[in-house]
Amino acid sequence: MEPEETKEGRATNLAQSAASKLSQMSERTQQLGNVIQDPVRQKRIILVIVCTALLLDNMLYMVIVPIIPDYLEGLQKAADHAEAIAPHSNFTNSTTTAKGNFDLQIGVLFASKAILQLLVNPISGTFIDRVGYEIPLFIGLNVMFLSTVTFAFADNYATLFLARSMQGLGSAFADTAGIALIADRYTVETERSKALGIALAFISFGSLAAPPFGGVLYEFAGKRVPFLILACICLTDGILCLTVLKPFSNRERENMPVGTPMHKLMVDPYIAVVAGALIVCNIPLAFLEPTIANWMEETMHSSQWEIGLAWFPAFFPHVLGVFLVVKLAAKYPHLQWFYGAIGMVFIGASSCTVPACKTFGQLMFPLCGICFGIAFVDTALLPTLAFLVDVRHVSVYGSVYAIADISYCVAYALGPVVAGQIVHDLGFVQLNLGMGLINVLYAPALLLLKNVTQMKPSFSERNMLLDDGPTGLYDTIKMEQREKKKKGLCTTIDEGGTETFAQRSYSEEESSGGEYA
Repeated sequence: MEPEETKEGRATNLAQSAASKLSQMSERTQQLGNVIQDPVRQKRIILVIVCTALLLDNMLYMVIVPIIPDYLEGLQKAADHAEAIAPHSNFTNSTTTAKGNFDLQIGVLFASKAILQLLVNPISGTFIDRVGYEIPLFIGLNVMFLSTVTFAFADNYATLFLARSMQGLGSAFADTAGIALIADRYTVETERSKALGIALAFISFGSLAAPPFGGVLYEFAGKRVPFLILACICLTDGILCLTVLKPFSNRERENMPVGTPMHKLMVDPYIAVVAGALIVCNIPLAFLEPTIANWMEETMHSSQWEIGLAWFPAFFPHVLGVFLVVKLAAKYPHLQWFYGAIGMVFIGASSCTVPACKTFGQLMFPLCGICFGIAFVDTALLPTLAFLVDVRHVSVYGSVYAIADISYCVAYALGPVVAGQIVHDLGFVQLNLGMGLINVLYAPALLLLKNVTQMKPSFSERNMLLDDGPTGLYDTIKMEQREKKKKGLCTTIDEGGTETFAQRSYSEEESSGGEYA
């Protein structure tokens, strides 16, 4: 009997120990959940999730630069070899056609991401305004994950084109929703500028670090490894988004106002000026990326490692530019337009000096100047878009940052297709002089934003919604009350329950619309 009692005692102790451990795990999980739901910590976690998504998107955008041309050339050589071996093959004609179309195929492949992203952004911006920021961000991360895996296992041009286009689809949701989510959670202008500056630093690092990252891993580990590493990071970020943001259980958006339609935002002159500045300032970077490699080979006889590292040093002045604008905006927030104008002048002057460089070391300075100027423009104007929406429209940011994303996509969609043709017809020097002149001439247009910070927020965000007329009982009552306020009357209810009107004086601050203080 004693052995049986001993066994029963051990079983009881094991059960109690297991129950105690489960209770401790439950308490720790609850504590972790409380920490995650803390507003301050949650904002930081959201910033990490968004920055990781932007880093991945831009790394995937640029990591193919040293990989895909060489990989496609290898595929073409293998196809030519197979045709040469095959009897009665039309080898000469097919080879000549393939070589003639090779550069065009590379350009179309590179541009397909930006083109599809440009087409999807109007839809994604409206979708984000309707359902919130969390679900589109999660959808974008999933599509980017599928795109990265497709890149890893693609073995022909059609599959690579599909993967590149899928990345554009994912970016249209993830990038726009991520930037809009930062603007929504960081409501104080100084915090918002700092958070968006950090996001821009991750964008810059992803774009500039991806070519050497992809080139080294492709050389020593093969094509799949860099894409699989990025896919794992993307999967982790998606899991973190699902855990922290809980996109499918968050129903807070049901009680929030509907955003201003995108077509109304596009005709806003202030937003149009910002969008134009974002297009113009990114043209030099977008047009130089596909053309500078050939120019370096012809002019400087640069090696492949020099071409691969040409843009990497520019990361440091870009981060410096972001840091300076964030600090200056905290002290002098009314000069955001001026910081953007300085950036455009920097970009213009740097673009004009690129053709004068004769060595790899000299080329570093204008490229760093271009990225330094882009940092000034982006860091100054992206928070300005959110501020304009706050004071002139409804504080929902999906559509306005979709417009910003469209501005970037216009530059990067035209770059691979148009830049090469301009260099062929006019020359590399004329291309850079034209880009520099456009930036310098556009800088004075930012003077229109000079008095933006003096605007006052609207009396009610629902004013914009009621412009099209009331759509329900609540909106009808609010419309009637607003008409009475305009006439100097206010509604009161006496003791007998009878509605009466009293003369009322109201200040100009209660009027709707973004007016100057």
